Amino acid sequence: MIQKNNPVIPIVDSSKFSKNQRPKSALKGRQADEVSLKEVRLLIPESQYRRDLLIENLHVINDFYKGLRDTHLVALAKLMNIAMAEVYEVASFYHHFEILRDDASAPTTTIRVCNSVSCELAGSHALHQELTKFFTDPKVRIVNVPCIGRCEQAPAAYINQYPVAQASVSLIKQNFIEHCSSHPQASSTANFNPCDFLEKSIPSNPQIIAPEYCGYQTYTEKAGYELLKKIVAHLITPEQAIKVMADSGLRGLGGAGFLAGKKWQIVKDFSGSKNLAVNIDEGEPGTFKDRTYLERDPHRFLEGMFIAAHVVNIDTCYIYLRDEYHGCRAILEKEIALLTANPPCQLPRIELRRGAGAYICGEESAMIESIEGKRGEPRLRPPYIAQVGLFGLPTLEHNFETLYWVRDILERGPEWFSSFGRNGRKGLRSFSVSGRVCNPGVKLAPAGITVQELIDEYCGGMLPGHHLYAYLPGGASGGILPATMNQIPLDFDTLQKYGCFIGSAAVIILGHQDRARDSALNVMRFFEHESCGQCTPCRVGTAKAAQLMSHAQWDHNTLKDLSQVMADASICGLGQAAPNPIRCVQQFFPHEVS
Repeated sequence: MIQKNNPVIPIVDSSKFSKNQRPKSALKGRQADEVSLKEVRLLIPESQYRRDLLIENLHVINDFYKGLRDTHLVALAKLMNIAMAEVYEVASFYHHFEILRDDASAPTTTIRVCNSVSCELAGSHALHQELTKFFTDPKVRIVNVPCIGRCEQAPAAYINQYPVAQASVSLIKQNFIEHCSSHPQASSTANFNPCDFLEKSIPSNPQIIAPEYCGYQTYTEKAGYELLKKIVAHLITPEQAIKVMADSGLRGLGGAGFLAGKKWQIVKDFSGSKNLAVNIDEGEPGTFKDRTYLERDPHRFLEGMFIAAHVVNIDTCYIYLRDEYHGCRAILEKEIALLTANPPCQLPRIELRRGAGAYICGEESAMIESIEGKRGEPRLRPPYIAQVGLFGLPTLEHNFETLYWVRDILERGPEWFSSFGRNGRKGLRSFSVSGRVCNPGVKLAPAGITVQELIDEYCGGMLPGHHLYAYLPGGASGGILPATMNQIPLDFDTLQKYGCFIGSAAVIILGHQDRARDSALNVMRFFEHESCGQCTPCRVGTAKAAQLMSHAQWDHNTLKDLSQVMADASICGLGQAAPNPIRCVQQFFPHEVS
């Protein structure tokens, strides 16, 4: 029993404790100064201090000051009520954020030269060296960067945010002198319909950086959003829409190939709030189809997105756009503003999010993390994002092109889409073709077409002085096949037995003067650069593989062991697919490495 009159003996003398307490002016860690706080407040309103907007806020500061100073990072952390370590770990994860320490000055101009396979074939390595010799001013920085999504314009470069197609020293010098640093604005008066180019090439001119596109007014004059109105009015029920999508056989056109109708049904069956996330990161080397359509026809995609959202009963749509697509971002910002100011019907909430230079964010769960304002690191599954996705809610995730075809499939019927195809395959595929061909670009061709048919019928043949030696059927991840295997139908499920896959349908053509091993090393260095670093097999495996592949004679046994570990133990598809080029070279091009 406790005695009431027993004296209370304090363990700590509170008076001494208060005297020893550190005053606010001497708190541990770096504190935000008033000047930096004021500068950040002027750029970012208080309404933007949500945790998931961290990457957007970092972009605002990075764009204005050409970099992220330590003082601004501390100020942003204080204003957003986030730990400084958390802000720094996010900022340092993404390649497009330039962290400036102490009094370091940011370059006023950054010239980025793409070093992907297509651009390397077109001479980007020599271009980079020549630019480094020409631009000696320390305020001008020349950097090699991974694929920038302009492979049909190889070699491609950027002067700050201004794209340079078929770049040369003289052309870059001219644009630099003319102070070209922002993406030019595009006119919105064109009338573009992809069905005018069925089984044809999508017209493009590398000299036109900002092609005309179909704006809101023109799109609505051509019956745009009429289908959405019917679905909102229940003239077409969600069940009917899902059945049409399922019967069409449309699969995810970002690379995974999951049936779109089935995905809609899975997410629709969940109750409560749900989200839709659109992946337009398009970072797979060799891929540029999404940019090509988005630059010309944004509302067809937006209508498809709204239809999917209504059918699945979704509250908010998040569009994740790769940072290099500055022109596309301006188009979407303008057209979404026009759309929301004068909506054709009730629309879900739309948020446009900007990537920051991380290939891994093309992986669906890494993209979800990035939209939430975090490092783009893939999640372990299960649970799948259809169950627990963006902000913990069931999430319908789609690639841009998958949604782009929704309107035409629902209007024309499932038989229309499935009527295309060759060699027993069904549907349409937008092939991004680059490399040693006369007419690179996006080819809207039947599924199951062969690479030889693509070259002969759509690309005007091989470049003069080149004949087909090898090809990458699915970008960096899809492996490499020899010219003797030029009659394989290109589609989902047709290439796996050869150690390859079609992925995003990025086809890169190599000529007889090229070597498959060089392309394999190029993509392995890309994977090394773009590994998120979360899992050891991918982080260490890609670096070690690139080192071994640079030797004149390959250590086949070690590379085979390394490939097996990466494929079996990596968390996501990046590390699992990274060994594909190694295995293809060992199997189909052994003479190059022995």
